Amino acid sequence: MKRLLLLFVALPFLANAQKVSVTKVELIAERVVVTYDLEYSNASQDFLINLYGSKDNFTVPLTKVTGDVGPEVKPGTNKKIEWKIRDEYGGYKGKLSLEIRGKVYVPVIRLQDFGTTQSYKKGKQYEIIWKPGNANPVNIELFKGNDRVQGDMAQPNNGEYTLNVPSSLQNGKDYRLRFTDSRNGEDVIFTPYFKVVPKIPGAVKILVPVLVVGGVAAVLLSGGGGDPEPDGGDGEGPGAIALPEFPN
Repeated sequence: MKRLLLLFVALPFLANAQKVSVTKVELIAERVVVTYDLEYSNASQDFLINLYGSKDNFTVPLTKVTGDVGPEVKPGTNKKIEWKIRDEYGGYKGKLSLEIRGKVYVPVIRLQDFGTTQSYKKGKQYEIIWKPGNANPVNIELFKGNDRVQGDMAQPNNGEYTLNVPSSLQNGKDYRLRFTDSRNGEDVIFTPYFKVVPKIPGAVKILVPVLVVGGVAAVLLSGGGGDPEPDGGDGEGPGAIALPEFPN
């Protein structure tokens, strides 16, 4: 019976001051757990860390991963990546090599004071500001959940963008913006989720009672707070309306 055999290679970073060392690789149930150390002289520097597999000749990063992987990983020891191998490869058996790759991470943008608790109203405009990471144009797209709603492609990476919230949007709290470097599809930034609400919350409806007499509608109005006219009155009390006479 064939079993899964894991081999692991940690690729060194290009700069002399950077070093990654894999300290442990474990197969726990249907998860591969990789423990590594990331050494760098500047502890505040961000890195982009990805895990690759030999099944596709290390072509694209593995996606069913969590932990110290992806953008904005800080240097340190005892870093962990958990990979759900069955979710990615199904019932794979045989020999499999893995690689961990990393590079200094400079995002295409860094958002500035994004209004995460703010409600964005339909039919209005909002200014989104950021600090550019490079000069490449950016694609700016609005998502509801995983569904793309609209987008403006190849926008200037100048640190500002006017978000037009369409009146046709559904209400919801699962909206977010995606910024992508137009020259590097792996450089992606999502905003936190935000809420979209109506421009005027809950339209106020006023119901006016209507009396239909002989096919003619008459609005019944109450007097200005006075007592209603008693039976047999002349119909000329406050707020009363004279109704037309109809033949028998």
